Amino acid sequence: MIVTELGSGRSSPNGTDASQGNRESSFNPDSMARIIKGSMPEQTRPADSRLRPEKSPPPAPTRTLPVLSVWLRDLMISLAISAFIIVFLYQPVKVEGTSMMPSLDDQERIFVNKYVYRLEPIQRGDIVVFRYPRDTSKSFIKRVIGLAGDRIRIESGEVFVNGEALEEDYVPAAYADQRSYSEIVVPLNSYFVLGDHRTMSNDSRDFGPVSIGYIYGKAVFGYWPMDKMGRVR
Repeated sequence: MIVTELGSGRSSPNGTDASQGNRESSFNPDSMARIIKGSMPEQTRPADSRLRPEKSPPPAPTRTLPVLSVWLRDLMISLAISAFIIVFLYQPVKVEGTSMMPSLDDQERIFVNKYVYRLEPIQRGDIVVFRYPRDTSKSFIKRVIGLAGDRIRIESGEVFVNGEALEEDYVPAAYADQRSYSEIVVPLNSYFVLGDHRTMSNDSRDFGPVSIGYIYGKAVFGYWPMDKMGRVR
C-alpha cells in the first residue's frame, strides 16, 4: 500500500522508529500529494452529449408483406368456395320473357339450386329450370303443377288435379286465361308444368309433360333487381 511511502528515514529524538506511536513526525507536502493522488481514483470525465448524439432506435419492421399474404390467402379461399358453390350448388341465371310474371319479371336475375333434387323430390309448386324438350339448347323456367301419376285437366283456365280444383294464388286474375286442356295422366318420372302468366306461356299445354331428365335446377333466390331480392315463391 502506498502508506509505506510516509516514512522519511529519520529517527526521532528518543531513537524510536517512525512507525511507532507517541512520536513526532515531519510533514512532507510532496509525499502527501502523492498519497492523495494515489488513494483517490481518477474520475472519468463525462462525455459531451453534443459531441456524441444518442442513436435513435431502429424503425420497427413493416408488416406489409405478412398482411398482403394473408389477404391474398383469404381471397383465394373465397374464390375457391365461390367457384365450388357456382359449379356444384347454385347457378345464376337471367329470366327472359314474361311467362312467369308476376312471380318473375323479364330480365330478372335469380339463383338456381342444381343440387337440391339430389336430396329431395320435386314438389308441386316448385319453380324449376329445364331443357326445352323440343330444343335442348334452350332452357325454360315454369312452375310444377302435376307430379307423376296425377290426373290433370283444365277447364276454362281453371286447373284440376286428381279431380279437385287447384288453388293458385300466384296467378292473379289479370294473368289468367280461358284455355281448356283435356285430362291426361302424368307419365312416370315426368312433370306437368305451367307458366304463371297463362296468356303468355308456352308450357306443358303445348309440349306435354317434362321428363325428369330435362330438369336441372330449382329457382330459389332472386338477387336483381334489388326491390325483388329474396326467396322465389
